[in-house]
Amino acid sequence: MLHLRYFVAVAEELNFSQAARKLHMAPSPLSQRIKDLERELDQVLFERTTHRVELTPAGAALLPMARDVLERVNSIPWRLREAVRRQRRTVFMGMPPGVHPILRSRVRLLEDACREMSEVKRWPGTTASLVTAVREGRLALALARLPVAEPALEIIEVMREQLGAAVPADRFLGRNSVTLDDLVDLSYVATPYDATPAYFEEIDTRLHSAGVKKRIRINMADYSGTSELISSGIAFSMTMLSPESPMHLYRLDNVVVMPVEDFQPDLVTGLLFRKDRAAEGADLEGLITSARQIFGDAISI
Repeated sequence: MLHLRYFVAVAEELNFSQAARKLHMAPSPLSQRIKDLERELDQVLFERTTHRVELTPAGAALLPMARDVLERVNSIPWRLREAVRRQRRTVFMGMPPGVHPILRSRVRLLEDACREMSEVKRWPGTTASLVTAVREGRLALALARLPVAEPALEIIEVMREQLGAAVPADRFLGRNSVTLDDLVDLSYVATPYDATPAYFEEIDTRLHSAGVKKRIRINMADYSGTSELISSGIAFSMTMLSPESPMHLYRLDNVVVMPVEDFQPDLVTGLLFRKDRAAEGADLEGLITSARQIFGDAISI
């Protein structure tokens, strides 16, 4: 089973180093495990060169089989709980940081709608941890920042939030917006990748291409640290533009959020759940049916 997990990780990344980081192991033992699997199956699964890794026909054929086996194994805990559960049970819904009040109101509607069948409780986490917990069956469903690539999950877009630049207020007195040129002399605050949605890596890349080269990377997931740097006048960050966003609660004196005239990214939030748990007769069919109805109309702000 472990060898299949190793194989799927390499097949999805097509890069041994990236797959090893994903698996929290070193590349060398990962490469050896793949060779062990190839020896056991008597098939070459990857074509390896110094510049690229590609699936062989045997590897491409094994990938859907391996995913199916792993998904069945991952579903054992919740299937077992389903077999022995009480009539009314507690289920958990994942919540990333900074969920907009409109989405929170819909979560409360879902809690009320499902009260007879389940008690829905909220569980906090980063997008990466929430996606993993849903895939493994520890969470029934979750709100998460997109993009998310998980074949076993169904993903419904529920909200798009325009992002703006959090900048030192004294530097832009009398302004209602800024441009990328205005930001070139400031450092962009980049928090650890495991603490922010993957989309912020794309924003980082786009800002760099637009001429914003300076970076400050802080080793803390607390957004108040970012606000300290902005308030001191040396940095900026990208955050939700809507004044109703709870992310504005982290703002300190001398911090203001403005739209960027020539750069208008938006952060997309999705509702995600396992496809097999939402199917007819599955343990979450009723909950997911209600969730589809309540979150069905996507919001743009």
